[in-house]
Amino acid sequence: MLSQKYGRTYHFPFSPGTTSDDRINHTYWNDIQQIETIVHTEKLDGENNCLNRFGVFARSHAAPTTSAWTNQIRERWQLIKQDLGDIEIFGENLYAIHSIEYKQIESYFYVFAVRCLDKWLSWEEVKFYASIFDFPTVPELKIESVTNLSQQTLQEQVLSLAQECSVFESTDILTENSCTREGIVTRNTEEYLTDQFPRNVFKYVRKGHVKTNEHWTRNWQRAKLIWEKR
Repeated sequence: MLSQKYGRTYHFPFSPGTTSDDRINHTYWNDIQQIETIVHTEKLDGENNCLNRFGVFARSHAAPTTSAWTNQIRERWQLIKQDLGDIEIFGENLYAIHSIEYKQIESYFYVFAVRCLDKWLSWEEVKFYASIFDFPTVPELKIESVTNLSQQTLQEQVLSLAQECSVFESTDILTENSCTREGIVTRNTEEYLTDQFPRNVFKYVRKGHVKTNEHWTRNWQRAKLIWEKR
């Protein structure tokens, strides 16, 4: 295998947007108490793409992707592939509109994780490598020390952040009205081993988020960047 796919992110038990094949971390609070500092980031509505020295991969990682909506990121990959080494960059590809249209994006690829061999790198290193390769990261919403954090406060924070509109101005594709974020991803700010992923990354997804069906790839539309709308 040329690349190992991104781990399945377990939902918080209070995340309403679970489907039948999603998993829930019912002991998330025990896991978070083993962490010193967490960061809440915005979960963007795009395709999970991975860039490593072998190619650009979509979610399955069975083989490099050739989809039309990854053309742009594959062109970028051609410029950086020789410099990646053991680094694998994971990001949200917003080139094709899914259930949310973003009105204020300046880029199509937003980095949320970086893996090197058997480790997921710290959030600071994620931002470091993103900047080296000239990519933005997903919006950082809040960094929180776990020391004096209660379970109730954590839940209230996540729920509050989830009720806000996207940093990039989110619009529901069906109603064309403003909508809340797709969700929140909470992670350990420090590095951790790949087999410890489920104990270090958690997510909240709003209910009824997916507005597209399995045929969306036939009629997909390219997202417009902010400068195209001025």
